Amino acid sequence: MLTDTFGRTVRNLRISVTKRCNLNCIYCHREGEENSANEITADRIAEIAKAFYELGVKKLKFTGGEPLLRRDICEIVSMMPDFEEISLTTNGILLEKLAFDLKESGLDRVNVSLDTLNPETFKFITGGGDLNAVLEGIERAVEARLTPIKLNMVLMKGLNDFEVQKMLEFANSFNKDNTNVILQLIELIPNSATCNFYMNPTIFEEEFSRNAIAVKIRDMHRRKQFIMPSGIVEIVKPLDNTEFCMHCNRIRITSDGKIKLCLMNHETVDISNLSGEELKKAIIEAVRRRRPYFR
Repeated sequence: MLTDTFGRTVRNLRISVTKRCNLNCIYCHREGEENSANEITADRIAEIAKAFYELGVKKLKFTGGEPLLRRDICEIVSMMPDFEEISLTTNGILLEKLAFDLKESGLDRVNVSLDTLNPETFKFITGGGDLNAVLEGIERAVEARLTPIKLNMVLMKGLNDFEVQKMLEFANSFNKDNTNVILQLIELIPNSATCNFYMNPTIFEEEFSRNAIAVKIRDMHRRKQFIMPSGIVEIVKPLDNTEFCMHCNRIRITSDGKIKLCLMNHETVDISNLSGEELKKAIIEAVRRRRPYFR
């Protein structure tokens, strides 16, 4: 078991397989990565994943950049150990083409970034992206049973805050034949381009609490998941949130193969030349160095 000095056991691993992306979203934090020209190899991804798996990590998520830009992404998925769940976060542009291949390679489910159902707003947020391509990708992912699918909606004042109910209904439109599509409402981490769009999602949390059929509290970050008459919505509130940090059970690998201890700071552990027991010892020591960002 990988447990830090605050009693938090790491059960979730996120591996960024590339910094490259085919969109340019205004809020993107690029998994907190510094600039790097290197890109981790498939064999190295498999070696690192195996070490974490043998140390007790249960779930793996591939991120980026846009992971579907890796031509070997299906091969990478197929090389993974038998995690309880292997998932992938994507902007959805290439998902229509790859959904069935990903499923056959061993991928269990996907998160798809979808901040709006308005094509012009989508182009503004993504730097010119094609909304229809993403919607087609979601439909194909449903067909391929890459479920439960989570639709990641970053909440932005004046841009999409008035679309939350519409997005929830869109997600729920797929919920038939045991398919599960969940809306994940994410608090914006502001940057210089998005500071004017920030809004606290608490107002939606209060509304959902009043109208929910049921409320579930997830182990991950103590997130609240609301079972609504019009669908399922989960709220992710990372900012100024001690409860979020004190229940964080994930750790990241950067696209150049370093351990990143927390999204919100720059501390990394270089494991590029380590293998076997040395790699595991470095992972254990890195986990011990984890600190809640808000405490």
